[in-house]
Amino acid sequence: MSPRIGLNKDAVLEAAASLADEEGIHEVTLASLSKRLNVKSPSLYNHIKGLNDLRKELALYGLTILYENMASAIQGAEEDQAVSRMAHAYVAFAKNRPGLYEATFIAMPDKDERLEEARERVLDLVLSVLKDYHLDDDSAIHAVRGLRSILHGFAALRQHDAFGLPYDVEESLDLTIRVFLKGIAVYQTE
Repeated sequence: MSPRIGLNKDAVLEAAASLADEEGIHEVTLASLSKRLNVKSPSLYNHIKGLNDLRKELALYGLTILYENMASAIQGAEEDQAVSRMAHAYVAFAKNRPGLYEATFIAMPDKDERLEEARERVLDLVLSVLKDYHLDDDSAIHAVRGLRSILHGFAALRQHDAFGLPYDVEESLDLTIRVFLKGIAVYQTE
């Protein structure tokens, strides 16, 4: 079967990402994607190898966009401002692309070198921002884990409309990031 005119891997990925954003990552199947693209499921195999391959590609696509958003946000910023901007970019990505965000951390059945490199790239970006705090290597990794936990928590709670009190969520995030950074400052003096 020859590929449909105008259908390429990028179009397939963006359609899958949109479907994930609208319906949730677990609703992305070859059948639902082919329906969205108005093609027969076998046509997708011209662009992807199967559902696991599609999920890997979505994770890679999401990590690439997340990296680009965070890297762009920190341009010209240092220390606390860079961490704050990066945090807001992370949470905004999760809010604006919830299915694609979810795709970035779904466990894959087998390793993929490109996916590992994309994850390392995001990690290296966060570590580069935290280098201004002069943490040793082990402490920096723990700080990254803590920051990621904070940001993922905000993203998940927001996605589930769990911030029900009439307070600005962005202000809550700002305060939480400031507290996190104060904790790093205290840790440095111990």
